[in-house]
Amino acid sequence: MKAESRKKAFRSLFQKVIDPLGYKFSPDGELVEFLLDQEVILEQKHGIPYCPCQGLTKKREENMKIVCPCIPFHRKHFDAMKRCWCGLFVRKDVRNPDELRQIPVNELDGD
Repeated sequence: MKAESRKKAFRSLFQKVIDPLGYKFSPDGELVEFLLDQEVILEQKHGIPYCPCQGLTKKREENMKIVCPCIPFHRKHFDAMKRCWCGLFVRKDVRNPDELRQIPVNELDGD
């Protein structure tokens, strides 16, 4: 029950952050549930809901850039992909996230 209530709290909190940024939760409900489960586990282990698809470093400053939702720290990259790295969030105009591809940061113009 605690994990379920924590996931519900994450949904509410994250929605308040992503909505003004032009993002929504992925329409893939199964993926969303899986990723939120992973964030609950990460929070239980580390005290912070880190992005489940990013590796932690030994540098706190770097790790803080992957606290979910990490869109503000990676805005240019995620706007180019129309999604965040793990796919938990997609731009509001996205109908089929399966059509989107991950773009390595070194492929972005100007980088």
